[in-house]
Amino acid sequence: MEALSTARTELHRVAVHIVARARIEATGRFSLRVTPGGVGSPEFGADARRVRISGTNLVVESDAVDAAAASSLSIDGSSLAALARFAGVDLTETIDVGHDTPPLGDVRAPIELDAAAATDVATWFQQTAAILDTVLASLSTHAPATLPRLWPEHFDLAIEAQATAERRVNLGGSPGDGSCDEPYLYVGPWTADRPGDPEFWNADFGAMRTRTQLAADPAGLVAAGAAFLLEGYNRLR
Repeated sequence: MEALSTARTELHRVAVHIVARARIEATGRFSLRVTPGGVGSPEFGADARRVRISGTNLVVESDAVDAAAASSLSIDGSSLAALARFAGVDLTETIDVGHDTPPLGDVRAPIELDAAAATDVATWFQQTAAILDTVLASLSTHAPATLPRLWPEHFDLAIEAQATAERRVNLGGSPGDGSCDEPYLYVGPWTADRPGDPEFWNADFGAMRTRTQLAADPAGLVAAGAAFLLEGYNRLR
């Protein structure tokens, strides 16, 4: 778990201070998406630019007319300052994406990023995206939900869904954090309501299930994950 924790910390730092910063500087918005091999920004600007993490690489892409291009730089061994120059962002500008915004740290120190652990983080985000797609397909047309967004503050992927007029809920997944060192899915009601069996609600913020618990289900991780999130949603209806 130590390699995963270290990789998660470094990827979170790059996702906020390089990837989200690139979108903030161009648009003022900072939510990210799951992208091939990891996480990244949506396309932005007149040149349809995108900055993303793929495995242990930082990738900068542009779909500008007659000038489409893509380039990459290894995160492992690079400093945050070098990544900033590559992505064209300004680390001297203060950004704040919430109370869990990771510190800049030493921007000149080389980053150490284990390839297997980085792949593990990316795989979990891909699995969470598949789970959320299943959930979205199951929600009623009368239950508005947002598109899946990766929030750089918490480094988690989630949707917001309307269970009732009074009850809104976050449904998503995290690669781990201070409350749980293992990747997990969660149901996070916006209100204090915790209907039904209190044993379902096993976290301060609502309910959670770890990757290990979900993978043990004979139905498979994606099906088990979608069932868990939908159970939480339906309890709030």
